[in-house]
Amino acid sequence: MTAIPEAPREAVRIALVDDQALVRAGLRALLERQGINVVFEAADGAELLEQLPGLPVDVVLSDIRMPGVDGIEALRRLRDSGDATPVLMLTTFDDSELLLRATEAGAQGFLLKDAAPADLRDAITRVAAGQTLLQPVSTGPVRARYRYHADDAPATLFTEKEVAVLRLLAGGYSNKEIARAMFLAEGTIKNYVSVILDKLGTRDRTRAVLKAITLRVI
Repeated sequence: MTAIPEAPREAVRIALVDDQALVRAGLRALLERQGINVVFEAADGAELLEQLPGLPVDVVLSDIRMPGVDGIEALRRLRDSGDATPVLMLTTFDDSELLLRATEAGAQGFLLKDAAPADLRDAITRVAAGQTLLQPVSTGPVRARYRYHADDAPATLFTEKEVAVLRLLAGGYSNKEIARAMFLAEGTIKNYVSVILDKLGTRDRTRAVLKAITLRVI
């Protein structure tokens, strides 16, 4: 029997936002070689907000630090308008405070500016698929901002496997990917996540990860 070839996957469509034209040009060339479709570029958040309604995309890839309307302010305005387009922020290690503000504003993830091309493509693809990437967040500022009493959820309440699941959640992995990594059934991972959320007293994975960092569970 002749195998039926799979239909080609539709390229992820993104908006690229950075105030430096040379950076945008370099990223566009890199992304297009990785099979990512750059629908439009914007020099700042205001330009993004102007173009996005007429040119919908799967992901907005935006610098955080920009003159005028920066990445976080643009993100806030997007969410206030009801636009839920996933936003992946470009950052550096010294942006930890900005990362916290971006998380609160509704960013789906962060990517270091010196990331390898394959990591860049992977991050965009995962955010487009609805995942969250939190790994670059520095733990110090997170603990300073999100202060919980250790008595609420001491680290001793978490099993070794629960901590492992939490660490993978912090990396933005889906239940299916965590199950594959830990050689467990996806239903088992769902149960672990439910238990973790209950122990931390949170409703969603992002807040669970932030609280776990605060309490030094991970």
